[in-house]
Amino acid sequence: MSYYEQVEEAAEAIRRRIEVLPTVAVVLGTGLGQFAEALPGGQFVPYGDLPHWPVPAVSGHAGRLVLGHAKGHAVAALSGRCHAYEGFDLRVVTFAIRVLGLLGVTHLILTNAAGAINPAFSPGMLMVLDDHINLIGGNPLVGANEDRFGTRSPDLTAVYSNRLRALAHEAGKACALRLVHGVYAAVLGPSYETPAEIRYLRAIGADAVGMSTVPEAIVARHMGLEVLGISCITNMAAGIRPQPLDHRDVVETARRQSGHLAALLDSVIGRL
Repeated sequence: MSYYEQVEEAAEAIRRRIEVLPTVAVVLGTGLGQFAEALPGGQFVPYGDLPHWPVPAVSGHAGRLVLGHAKGHAVAALSGRCHAYEGFDLRVVTFAIRVLGLLGVTHLILTNAAGAINPAFSPGMLMVLDDHINLIGGNPLVGANEDRFGTRSPDLTAVYSNRLRALAHEAGKACALRLVHGVYAAVLGPSYETPAEIRYLRAIGADAVGMSTVPEAIVARHMGLEVLGISCITNMAAGIRPQPLDHRDVVETARRQSGHLAALLDSVIGRL
């Protein structure tokens, strides 16, 4: 079975479960699953129940698809994602995005937990992605192009939609949330970065760093989806403060901010 056929099979399995296909999708990063848990009319589908769908094994990722409605839109919320550092090929990492595209999703909101490189940022802030730097070491479009997904070399001049970023700014004001903007650097992980690596990332223009999102954004643009990216700043990156980094602290900070993110997402979706 080809990759395209696997994506089709997973999409068909979802179609059989619901009456209204989603047009909006949200991918929820580490510890940020509250939006999915509270989605009105939510139908919960464990990833393991869907054909070919990869199951994450990282703390803070529930590993289930939630299908429901928000602000008059049919929404698919992915509570958790897989990462390349788990040993998954980037085509597997982005499998869910391919499925969402075939289902007819037109707007994709990608969220993540990230470490702050910009010293003006602090844990708990929400950063709207203006751009990204791909340092994962690969690209999900490598290999033979599937023309039914998109063109061979998609333009990435504006990966993150100017329109959606403006909507996020309006939504943040409505929720009394202070949003910051910045450039997100994606690295492979799973180890956290060294202080020297953080100094390098700052020198090349990164404001925050994480281990996800970029492959999904590339694939979404390949399929013509409009993309918004939001980082929850969970910690200061290595070397900025003397404390060592701990994944448990990252998850806990993300969980504390998950309610604010959920309110922002709801407000953004209401403005689409």
